Amino acid sequence: MYKIGIIDTMNEKGLKLFDQKKNFSYEIINDLSRENLKKELPKFDGVTLRRGKLDAEILSKCKNLKVISRHGVGYDNVDVKFLKENNISLLVTHNSTSTSPAEHIMFMILNIYKGRAMFDTMVREGNFYKAIHLNINDNFELFSKKILIVGCGRIGKKLIKKCLGFEMKVLVYDPYVDEKTISDLGGEKISNLSEGLKILDIISLCVPLNKDTKNMISFEELSLMKKSAILINAARGGVVNENDLNKALNEKLISFAGIDVFEKEPPDKDNPLLKNKRVVLSPHAATFTKECLEKMSEETVQNIIDFFEKKIASTKIVKL
Repeated sequence: MYKIGIIDTMNEKGLKLFDQKKNFSYEIINDLSRENLKKELPKFDGVTLRRGKLDAEILSKCKNLKVISRHGVGYDNVDVKFLKENNISLLVTHNSTSTSPAEHIMFMILNIYKGRAMFDTMVREGNFYKAIHLNINDNFELFSKKILIVGCGRIGKKLIKKCLGFEMKVLVYDPYVDEKTISDLGGEKISNLSEGLKILDIISLCVPLNKDTKNMISFEELSLMKKSAILINAARGGVVNENDLNKALNEKLISFAGIDVFEKEPPDKDNPLLKNKRVVLSPHAATFTKECLEKMSEETVQNIIDFFEKKIASTKIVKL
């Protein structure tokens, strides 16, 4: 019998897959405190991980642990060095987590470009004709605008298609993806990030958080952008320096930002972005659609079942 710990609950469609397997049992862990994880996790052969952080101290208590199945694709909340040194496998949801994030990025772009909050307020406050008399300088068409997509993985590839549907010009910066792959998708490869920053109208970050992408966008990079430029970060907190972004917005070096992820989650109440009116915010919710959450839960559980039944696809295993 394989004992599986569900760290932070998930959609029931995934959990039902365990019910079909006689040699698997599971237990949901809702208390994500370090002390509770150290106490509860040692009894499990495998765990699924949504929220919560598994550092080396916690993992060192888990002598039976053979695999962690992420409810998502990012794994900055796991000590991968410890996993590698102790031969613990790490799995990700390779198939189910690209459509909703790409749509969420478009949702943020459209919210900013089309003045949703401003127009909504006008109607609710009885100022229906106010827009006629405004000098509209902050609302734009997406047609022909240049978007720079940083990172051409699963989400970046989906985003290219959606931007092309709006007849945007798509630029892509990703040193690890060849020019032909990008051009076949309809994008144009940019080899120099700084040069791309100077000409873009919109930048969307679609990269993981690691030593190469930490503070990838700071005040220096923001200073290169046009004053009308907007930034969208639905990737990982820490890829954008939050204080530098707030400063750039206040000094009107760029126009607007859409932020779904934060360096600390939830963000501190004194995080300046929470009070900045030139930012659209969401709570790390790019995958929060009915379809995505169902598919992610199923893939997370199926990955762990496939691992123990020795039929896990190599694309689901993170190379540590």
